[in-house]
Amino acid sequence: MSTPLTGPWWKHAVCYQIYVRSFADADGDGVGDLPGITARLPYLSDLGVDAIWITPFYTSPQHDHGYDVADYCDVDPLFGTLTDFDALLGRAHELGLRVIVDLVPNHTSSAHPWFQAALAAAPGSPERARYLFRDGMGENGEEPPNNWKSIFGGQAWTRVEDGQWYLHLFDTTQPDLDWTHPEVPAMFEDVLRFWLDRGVDGFRIDVAHGMYKAPGLPDADYSAPHPVGPLDQDDPSMVDLPSKDEPMWDQPEVHNLYRRWHQILASYDGDRMGVAEAWTATPEAMAHYVRPDELQQTFNFHWLSAPWSAAAFAEVITGTLDAVGSVGASATWVLSNHDVIRHVTRYGGGARGQARGRAALLAMLALPGSAYIYQGEELGLEQVAVPPELRRDPRSLVTGLVGRDGCRIPLPWGGEQPPYEFGPTAGQPWLPQPEAWAALSVAAQKGVAGSTLEFYREALAVRRTFAETAGDEVEMLDLGADVLAFRRGDLVCLLNCGATAVEVPEGEVLLCSGDVPGASDTTTWLRSPH
Repeated sequence: MSTPLTGPWWKHAVCYQIYVRSFADADGDGVGDLPGITARLPYLSDLGVDAIWITPFYTSPQHDHGYDVADYCDVDPLFGTLTDFDALLGRAHELGLRVIVDLVPNHTSSAHPWFQAALAAAPGSPERARYLFRDGMGENGEEPPNNWKSIFGGQAWTRVEDGQWYLHLFDTTQPDLDWTHPEVPAMFEDVLRFWLDRGVDGFRIDVAHGMYKAPGLPDADYSAPHPVGPLDQDDPSMVDLPSKDEPMWDQPEVHNLYRRWHQILASYDGDRMGVAEAWTATPEAMAHYVRPDELQQTFNFHWLSAPWSAAAFAEVITGTLDAVGSVGASATWVLSNHDVIRHVTRYGGGARGQARGRAALLAMLALPGSAYIYQGEELGLEQVAVPPELRRDPRSLVTGLVGRDGCRIPLPWGGEQPPYEFGPTAGQPWLPQPEAWAALSVAAQKGVAGSTLEFYREALAVRRTFAETAGDEVEMLDLGADVLAFRRGDLVCLLNCGATAVEVPEGEVLLCSGDVPGASDTTTWLRSPH
């Protein structure tokens, strides 16, 4: 069991993201589930993380693998039961692990009772007022109400039989809610309390910047960059962030919502928290979500989207720390998640990508604040090329693009061939695992010096020795254009992004991501008094 951090548990925590379909399968149907997670919790405790974030496991038709919710207060039979969830939560707490669950408030499933009632009702009815139904443009309303595009491809409007259109910024089966309708925030307050009463420690808020739309739903300016970034799986070189002043994202009204949710979270003991998935144009806009009376964390996607460059990393660090510092908050760092290409692949793949992945991890863990790890990165997993006929991502099915399946392949736990002990039955799970993954499994790496798994365990253990004591002040050091270097207390972090080795300052080497401190694509941690 990990030694608990003091103060608010989330401020310096390392959280492990579990993509529930792909973590561990207990019942042998090829899909991960809650009992599978429970059985593997000791592995996560041994890894040294402080908390887990579980992607949606609620009742859902699974058109977007759980992000299309039909019932926010029950477990989909695919993943288990409420009793299974309670058992998972209890076991996690026994092991000292906090549990964050995923909340999806921007949209419901088209199978949600509210939307089914809206379809059955007439235009202008109270049932339709909970969603964004509008009359169309053109002489007979045959054109959509505005020019908005769906993140999953095509227009963001679908026409129903009586001629009205409804908004869906994602899949057609994910209609956007109208958050100006009083029943919508009231329903989600009930949802928050339902899970808080069961004992969850926090919420990851999906599309946290998207609930409110600009009044009148004006056309968008698509001549500027558009927020396709989190799903841009067809260009591994970059992840675009949204531009400013987009009418469907980051509207000021959303912050009043989080002030209300802050009050609800504060009414429970145990430092309950919320972390926003808010893709914002600037660090300053990101910091708005973590003002003292709003949420506790927001993912720093500017760090995730930075290219392999000391200057780019330094700019993100200084911009982020200045922004969150101005509102008295702490930063939240992340390199990968279930929506983006795995960072080892983004950094070039193969031996170079693996070296850079380790180096980026140490740089991230050296910074003040919290860090999130995506399942499988501790095994060095890379993006997998899924054949078109086996793809399951709705974005891929709509557009024909690669989509997000390649970062969602079920984990290899052991054995020599698929499913690598992912579940109790033979054969490929819901997404096919590569034949070459035997050497990357947990069993193959556990206890093996130099393996990625053991490197992660050591890094997390060393980080725990300074996570709180090093303080929140970061001093950037000038050790050359290709070197990211900073001091935090008596910790010095050195990331060499260049092609040649650099001299390491004097000090005790705590950990190095490669064989030689100061080598190219290597991060070194030093304890070096001022």
